[in-house]
Amino acid sequence: QVQLVESGGGLVQAGGSLRLSCAASGSLFNFRTMRLAWYRQAPGKQREWVAAIIYSGSTNYLDSVKGRFTISRDNAKNTVYLQMNSLKPEDTAVYYCNSAPPNVPWSQGTQVTVSS
Repeated sequence: QVQLVESGGGLVQAGGSLRLSCAASGSLFNFRTMRLAWYRQAPGKQREWVAAIIYSGSTNYLDSVKGRFTISRDNAKNTVYLQMNSLKPEDTAVYYCNSAPPNVPWSQGTQVTVSS
């Protein structure tokens, strides 16, 4: 079983930037081949997929974050990142990492709050 822990969230002004990290531990035999993704859940809304990255490095994004967010991975460090630029209040949510589709127990996530 892979365990994932998110970090890097915080409070920023609109237009600011944050870099989220997701560190994996536990059973990592398949980490390098996993399709990894970031998800988020805003108050009163369901959890939604935000960005994904596969082994080759190919990425895909939710339309509303294209050009602003960048997902990357460092397999040597068992870590996936989400660089978020030009943040908007609409990006306020708890951010989670998981596989795509999710098959790892959800962690606590990391809170991102963007003020207007």
